[in-house]
Amino acid sequence: MTTSALRRQVKNIVHNYSEAEIKVREATSNDPWGPSSSLMSEIADLTFNVVAFAEVMGMVWKRLNDSGKNWRHVYKVCFSTPRQ
Repeated sequence: MTTSALRRQVKNIVHNYSEAEIKVREATSNDPWGPSSSLMSEIADLTFNVVAFAEVMGMVWKRLNDSGKNWRHVYKVCFSTPRQ
């Protein structure tokens, strides 16, 4: 496990993020590779639940407002869409 993955897990626990928020954080991380199609599919499936939809969109909105060194968050939110 990399240090960034470990740090991400600690933040998830400390901030008490839900399963949906954790998946969005993982999909829009600063890692140089994109999210897996299975992860994107899981996020898309979560949006059919009203509560999970609000959590996903809240985290997406938070990521869209990132700037500076977190430019990958914005990039991945904008260009990592699940393909049907």
